[in-house]
Amino acid sequence: MRAPAACSIPLGMTRTHLHIVGGTSRSRAEQARIAFALGHHAEVYSELDELVERNPGEGIILAAHDTVTGGTGGLIRRLSEAGVSLPVVLTADGFTINDVVDAITDGAIDCLALPLEMNTLARRLQRVSAAAGPLVELRRRQIEARTRLDLLSRREREVLECLVAGKANKLIARDLVISPRTVEIHRANMMTKLGAGHAADAVRLWMDAQLGGQTMPARVGATPLLRPHAAEPISIAHVSVGARSQASSTPLLRCA
Repeated sequence: MRAPAACSIPLGMTRTHLHIVGGTSRSRAEQARIAFALGHHAEVYSELDELVERNPGEGIILAAHDTVTGGTGGLIRRLSEAGVSLPVVLTADGFTINDVVDAITDGAIDCLALPLEMNTLARRLQRVSAAAGPLVELRRRQIEARTRLDLLSRREREVLECLVAGKANKLIARDLVISPRTVEIHRANMMTKLGAGHAADAVRLWMDAQLGGQTMPARVGATPLLRPHAAEPISIAHVSVGARSQASSTPLLRCA
């Protein structure tokens, strides 16, 4: 896609690489046009498989809410399985508060309502970029840990889980109905495969593998980008996961 003449990037913000995936071709083209106009770079992908095949190492993913079956959780899992650790911003024509809570809980860093508005997008990208570093590091650790854990046999994983529970070799042997000597062998093999020099290293890897949307750094914590002239922006800064049931009937955040 040919970029239009770019505006200057807002003070304090570096050029960002946006990966726009899913949605209609018209929507992707419009998002890319705005990104280029702001001085950023954009790549568009009609399907997630195209992005995964390229396996980008930097930037922010702008993904349509219906990119994959399973919603945001399914999208984050698919990216993690492919080793893509970039932060994900969800896009849609409108969001209920319940939609936003679900998306953030499942691992999205923010939600942007379409169509995008240039000045508002510039401000939001600045905040997303600032929050993206810790999230990318968290997901990188998760992917690396899960890759190492996948090397373990079923018995080695059982020994690791017992180790995480704080059990000594004799208790592990009793629980798994094997000899202490066999536990030592499985434990040694497990440590080698994980590249762990100490039991604490193995436990830390197991904990990293459990990281997900629920343990990500604090979200950007702002109102989803609304359509221009939306009558009543609704803040989600203090919405908790427990508010889902109360927000289920909240109308879409659209202009009247």
